[in-house]
Amino acid sequence: MKLLVTCLCLLTLAPALVAAAQPNIVLILADDLGYGDVSTYHDSDVRTPNIDRIAADGMLFTAMRANCTVCSPSRAALLTGRYADRVGVPGVIRTQPDNSWGYLRPGVPTIADELKQVGYHTAIIGKWHLGLESPNTPNERGFDDFHGFLGDMMDSYTTHRRHGINYMRRNAAVIDPPGHATDLFSDWAADYLRHRAQQPAQPFFLYLAYNAPHFPIEPPEEWLTKIKQRAPQLADKRARNVALVEHLDHGIGRVLATLQETGLEQNTIVVLTADNGGSLPHAQNNDPWRDGKQSHYDGGLRVPFMARWPGHIPAGSRCDDAGLNFDLFPTFLELAGAKPAAELDAVSLGPVLKGQAMTTPHRDLYFVRREGGPAYGGKSYEAIIRGDWKLLQNDPYSPLELYNLKDDPQEQHNLAATNTKVLNELAAALRAHIQRGGNTPWQPPQR
Repeated sequence: MKLLVTCLCLLTLAPALVAAAQPNIVLILADDLGYGDVSTYHDSDVRTPNIDRIAADGMLFTAMRANCTVCSPSRAALLTGRYADRVGVPGVIRTQPDNSWGYLRPGVPTIADELKQVGYHTAIIGKWHLGLESPNTPNERGFDDFHGFLGDMMDSYTTHRRHGINYMRRNAAVIDPPGHATDLFSDWAADYLRHRAQQPAQPFFLYLAYNAPHFPIEPPEEWLTKIKQRAPQLADKRARNVALVEHLDHGIGRVLATLQETGLEQNTIVVLTADNGGSLPHAQNNDPWRDGKQSHYDGGLRVPFMARWPGHIPAGSRCDDAGLNFDLFPTFLELAGAKPAAELDAVSLGPVLKGQAMTTPHRDLYFVRREGGPAYGGKSYEAIIRGDWKLLQNDPYSPLELYNLKDDPQEQHNLAATNTKVLNELAAALRAHIQRGGNTPWQPPQR
């Protein structure tokens, strides 16, 4: 049985997706950037003209979800094309081992590994969050160049420490650069692009993983002042978040400008998305979806997603198909002329980017998060989407909830008690996913 999924493109169809030369690839991943904090989606108190321009010059996706409600599992899935628990990362990998809930499985190819096989130079700038030591450092997982932060989060954007430890690295070397992390990552990305422009014979993959706007909500003072002058009615907490997002957007604009200045723009596909929804306690916005980060309601999962490739993706196009961030893995491989492995859980967005209907085998969308502390007890909780139906928990101890997303996109009416047939079918499918994930250890081997 095949499921026909259509994508609405507002302009003419694109030419062939794979150019004569392999395209450069820039993947920009924001941290906790809420769907409602990107102004291209709806009127907002935040202005993101540079992010919006990626969508205006290419394709805006309205129904993409992150692979998890929190950082590490989303990143593990994105970089491997597999569900996070199948690569050993059902929960957040933290700098404190007694509260760490994942271990990236050695030997699983990353997108960087695969692109290197077909001639790409590979780089990560920014936040890694998939391991602090061998064998799970970026240079050991396919990246030729690493300039960024190994850990989970920074206690300050300007001191770059976590629990008093410096996790900033230039490949394996410890570094201690001054400045706001968003500015540093934007500077380093621009420097990388200028250097690659001098190596035109080799395509590149740049994974630019900002830690903004993850808390602490710490915008530069001049940006906060600007927001408070423009919108004095905003509460301080909200004003700080708006300033942090707009400062991030400014950094992204600098990266886009560098692509143009260096002549790389035409043969570079740029994709922007986020690792999960925004954090409501930190005044981030996921409108119109319910709830936020850590939640399996769509406010925790629906994320900004847009792609630009001049001359290939029609400007001003739009896609309303549902997918997951890790679908970029086979998409990028196909763009590079490589064949994705059959065992991937992700599916390619290639037809969509060409403006065509996308026909794929039916698949469920599966989500898992494992967490510690008294609210979770080290246990996992899951969700699954099948067509219009969504089954979920938001902690390991509560009953399953069932929603029809077509009739109830804000997930207000739990139908678990009245649609037991659907509930039982989805619960059985969810158990099968959980069993598959159980094959993979999620703690490092004992030493």
